[in-house]
Amino acid sequence: MKFEALQRRVRRAEAVVQVRGEETTQRWDALNQAWRSAWTPGRIVVVGLAGGFLAGKLEPGGAFSGARWLQMIGSVSGLVASAQASVASFAAAAAGMAAAQASDAADEAEQAADETAEPAGAEPAPTRPRNAAQPGPAEAATELSES
Repeated sequence: MKFEALQRRVRRAEAVVQVRGEETTQRWDALNQAWRSAWTPGRIVVVGLAGGFLAGKLEPGGAFSGARWLQMIGSVSGLVASAQASVASFAAAAAGMAAAQASDAADEAEQAADETAEPAGAEPAPTRPRNAAQPGPAEAATELSES
């Protein structure tokens, strides 16, 4: 297989990974928003009362006493905290990938501009100032990681 064909396959695979990552991030955000909006104060109280009732009916002071409940709650909260940390890590990795891709695109644009340089006798074209409304690659990645 030719080197150019391999490069095209790699670029296509990278594009697919990027699209899937963006879709996953969007779906995770939607799920997170729906989950948070579903837990209203009234529902939290109802679930707490139901959990307390079940705990009292199932094991009234047996092997699964109050200390065991506290231990289980501590374990579950640790699990939830690690899940949230992994989600934050995933979001940071996605932002890093976006920044790297933006940087690569900027490098390619710069190389293309260098290749189409003017002849030696011509004066260089004045450079246009960067549009203030569009952030640079690093700024865009920072905004993604902070949200």
